[in-house]
Amino acid sequence: MPSPILERQQKLSQILIDNHLDALALNPGPNLVHLTGLNFHLMERPTVAFFRPEAAPLLILPELEQGKLAQLPFELQPFPYTEDRATWPQAFRRAVDTGGLRAKRVGIIPNRLRVLELRFLEEAAPQATFVPAEEVAAALRMRKDPQEIEHMRQAAHIAQEALEATLSQFKIGITEREFAAELTTQLLRHGSDPHLPFSPIVASGPHSANPHATPTARTITEGDLLLVDWGANVEGYFSDITRTFAVGDVGDSLREIAGIVKEANAAGRAAARAGTPAGEVDQAARTVISRAGYGEHFIHRTGHGLGREAHEEPYIAAGSDQILEVGMTFTIEPGIYLPRVGSVRGGGVRIEDDVVITPEGCESLTDLPREMRRCDVETPRRDVSTSPPKGR
Repeated sequence: MPSPILERQQKLSQILIDNHLDALALNPGPNLVHLTGLNFHLMERPTVAFFRPEAAPLLILPELEQGKLAQLPFELQPFPYTEDRATWPQAFRRAVDTGGLRAKRVGIIPNRLRVLELRFLEEAAPQATFVPAEEVAAALRMRKDPQEIEHMRQAAHIAQEALEATLSQFKIGITEREFAAELTTQLLRHGSDPHLPFSPIVASGPHSANPHATPTARTITEGDLLLVDWGANVEGYFSDITRTFAVGDVGDSLREIAGIVKEANAAGRAAARAGTPAGEVDQAARTVISRAGYGEHFIHRTGHGLGREAHEEPYIAAGSDQILEVGMTFTIEPGIYLPRVGSVRGGGVRIEDDVVITPEGCESLTDLPREMRRCDVETPRRDVSTSPPKGR
């Protein structure tokens, strides 16, 4: 049975041909891991791989990292350099010359490749054309295979159980940072790989009206909304979930927006199916919120792709004509964010699920309750399983 790595490299070869590219240059990150299984840190020593159609990859790397290349399931030609900085540009020139790339079209990923690596590439191949190639990474990774989806399913399971374990210890009066610290610990205890998709967002009271709030020393108090956005990592594949809780009685207006967001989330999931433009999913969720009179308070897109990155293609945004296909994984996360006005209590509600497009429609990998649950010592909770999920 062929290695998944080899299959991905073969798929990339055709994508490069289709996009009229002679090579793709990658530095450390999710694309390089996807194509090689190799993890390198971004640091002051550059690491760059060249992938060419129907040819073995070329890898420029620090000499001290060569041990990672033992027993690779594919052919690769390394170009190591030493701690002597004079050897660094030499390694780039050797790789460029070996690959015949001096005057070729080389794709780069702008939101990943640093100026550091780009300058070495430009010096080694001054006649080459370096062109943005985001569509290459999207075509390579946007449609997940069954194994990738299973990793994401496990990451969702771990994240949900970690949150339930955190809620079981919740007490009014702890700080946002204390909640985030406990949630991080529970993610690791329940089986998440240590590199989390992102640091958990824990936002209470008026802070919950900020979609990307950072946990602070604010005390979580009676009457607060508590928004929690978190995820787990299984074999390099992520989950990303948001739920909003009521700390005691939050009042009628905030309960109302929670119900509207729940309805918008359901509308987005119902609209997501193969053959549908991503923009129509955004519109389905947005229409619910706009008709309820809160359109101006839904201030972000409905969702984003999810996989090896917390944000990747496809983006579920207004006007997007990206056609959804079987195997695409993304979030559906409508929200309403109300700033505090005078004595009127502010706060935000977001409900975020991870979904995959199937031949039958849209399957949610997340199944935590979507209604706004009370989060205090009287909160009823599901039984929490501390046993690792299947396959972990």
